[in-house]
This record gives sequence, structure tokens and C-alpha cells, in this order.
Amino acid sequence: MSLSSQLEQSGRPLIEQQLAHPTVAGIARGDLPDPVFQSWLEQDYLFLLDYVRVFSRLAWQAPDAHLADLVDLAHATYHDELSLHRSLAAEFGADLDGAVKGGPCQAYTAFLLDSAASYADGLAALYPCMWGYSTLGAILAENMPPDPRYRRWIETYSDPAFAALTRRCAHMLDEAAPDPVRAETLFLQGMRHELDFWNVPD
Repeated sequence: MSLSSQLEQSGRPLIEQQLAHPTVAGIARGDLPDPVFQSWLEQDYLFLLDYVRVFSRLAWQAPDAHLADLVDLAHATYHDELSLHRSLAAEFGADLDGAVKGGPCQAYTAFLLDSAASYADGLAALYPCMWGYSTLGAILAENMPPDPRYRRWIETYSDPAFAALTRRCAHMLDEAAPDPVRAETLFLQGMRHELDFWNVPD
């Protein structure tokens, strides 16, 4: 079994915890109160800006075979995901430009940027975000909510193109061959940050 597959197995319980979280459950039903999703959008917008920086920091260290993948991941994050957030911001009244990081966002981005000082560590630390959202998207897409705004959010993360980016990230992680014990530690730490991120600030 590949390292990425092993990490996914260890992360499954935290996916289940995310699905049970009130914020995710509200998205799944389509009845999450607008102010909660507004706050989440603002926080995730700030997170994604730093996520692009993580990919950029890793690209500087990457072997030639991985460089194009990292550029593609940074491009998709900046243009596709952030575009989704900008379009949804108008519908939810989110102030993306005036947003300030809350505690979960600050802790998660600091963890990712610090981990990216090492190429293999950085890949292990960021994989929970790619794999977690792809997995959540696929599960939530099985029973779409009636609210078209939440449907659009789910469609982004259940899109086959996003799943393909996630697989590319998994292959890079496997090829980087980090120490499995350290990789699992970083991966699970990232998964815990993912869970905590749903606790949006007021």
C-alpha cells in the first residue's frame, strides 16, 4: 500500500468527524445560517492565499518532475477556488478584503508554512486539505442540498478535475518518500486543523 493510501486510512475517522460537524452538516442540508458561512468564506479566503504561498515555497524546492504539478496546484487554487469564494462572497455578504484571521486559520496557515520549509514534510502537511475536501465533496455530492449556493460549493470539490489534482498531490507525496512516521504525524496534525477550521469565529 502506498504511503498516501496509508495516510488516507488513518485520516478516515477525522473525515467522519468533519461530516458530523454542525457547519458541514448545515452545508450538506443547505440550511447553514448565512452568517456562519459568511464567516467561513472569509476565513477560507485568507487560508487559500497562504495555501498558494505553501505551493510556491514547495515549488522552489521541488524536483523537476514535480514542478509543473505544483504550479498547476497553485494556479487552480488561486484562480478556481478563490474565484468561487469571490462569487459566493457577494451572495453571503462576506468582506474578503477586510477579513482578519481567526485562531484556527492563523494556527493552520502557520503550521503549513512552517512545514513547507522541508519539501517532504510540506507535502505531508498539505495533503489533508486536498484529500479532505475532495473526499467531503464526493460524499456530499451524493445527496445535494436544495440551496444552489451550497450546491455550487459542493460541485467545486466533487469535480473530477479537483479529484485529479488530489491524486497528483498523492503521487508527489509518495515519490518524495518522507519518513512514514513523521509523515503520519504531520498528516494527522493537518487533519485536526481541518476539523478545527469548521469552528468559524463570530
